[in-house]
Amino acid sequence: MRNHTGLFLWCLLLVFIDCTSEPVPVDIKKPLVIDAANDTADTREDASPLGSFTDMASLPAETDLPISSFGEIWGYLVSGREDSLKAQYPLSDIGYFGAEVNNYGELVDVPDPKKVPSFTGRIHLVVCCNSRALTHFVLMEGSPVRQRLITALLEASKPFDGLHIDFESVPPRDGASFRSFLEELRKGLGGSKRFTVALPARTRTLDNDVYDYGKIKDLVDRILVMAYDEHWSTSEPGPIASMSWCQSVAAYALKTIGPEKLIMGIPFYGRTWGNMNPNRAFIFSGIEGIKKEQGISEIRREQGIPTFTYETPVTVTVYYEDDYSLSVRMEMYRALGVQSIGFWRLGQESPSFWKQLTLIHASY
Repeated sequence: MRNHTGLFLWCLLLVFIDCTSEPVPVDIKKPLVIDAANDTADTREDASPLGSFTDMASLPAETDLPISSFGEIWGYLVSGREDSLKAQYPLSDIGYFGAEVNNYGELVDVPDPKKVPSFTGRIHLVVCCNSRALTHFVLMEGSPVRQRLITALLEASKPFDGLHIDFESVPPRDGASFRSFLEELRKGLGGSKRFTVALPARTRTLDNDVYDYGKIKDLVDRILVMAYDEHWSTSEPGPIASMSWCQSVAAYALKTIGPEKLIMGIPFYGRTWGNMNPNRAFIFSGIEGIKKEQGISEIRREQGIPTFTYETPVTVTVYYEDDYSLSVRMEMYRALGVQSIGFWRLGQESPSFWKQLTLIHASY
């Protein structure tokens, strides 16, 4: 297992310089060297960092974190969990989560914005389609299913301030269809509503990428880059979003999308990994091997079928986010020139987190 903990602490050490109450500007002129061996996903190679934080002298005290400020602050809100949104949160936008495309290409589970009457900012309808086959089905150009879905999306977005597309399973050959789908929605919405999209994290331009930032940015008002799940449930253990990886993602996104349209996604959640998973199928010789290894001498039978039980130790590794790591990440983004951030999702954060964040007036 790679030493991600060491990398994480090293990145934290390089992010702050004498932070007391207000964020301090950062010198970002020198190049940062990223250890490519710690880039775990195939879309996260060849990092293109914007600058260096090697002038940072020390970490701030955990009781003396800066107040981070951004022009737009988004929070994803899941329908049915409206109580996770509090009136005092410094949010400019809510991505109201829950609408999906069903197996027939129909729009279902559209949330009701009237359920969050106290929120005074913009509320965006979030629409998901998480099956690769279904996504291909509804994106087919010229198909009646696609046209009906577009009509339904435009109708459903009427009581909202914007429409937010979160299609995370677009097949590799459907990039052009995805972009024309976005283009049709943009045209249908006109200029009366915000049109935004969530895209997976990238650190470089990929060949034939269906989520090509450069080709999508002119079709939407904002792109939320999901800068999380660097490590996931079936990967080796590691941070949900390490600081060095996040810096590379932000640098690439700023270069290809631009600060005016970019929203950097930030995770509130953590993950656990065990060093073993005993759930698997075995042939007879494999079971006999387990019996010998574990010293099994007693076999029970259920309706004639042999069964036995044994215990084995499991080591669990945990990576998660707290007020401190979130503050480090926000200040890093702010120093790089990121103007907008968004959180997945409300209700997963530390209750004390919001006191270290403020919303400022933006001219964009």
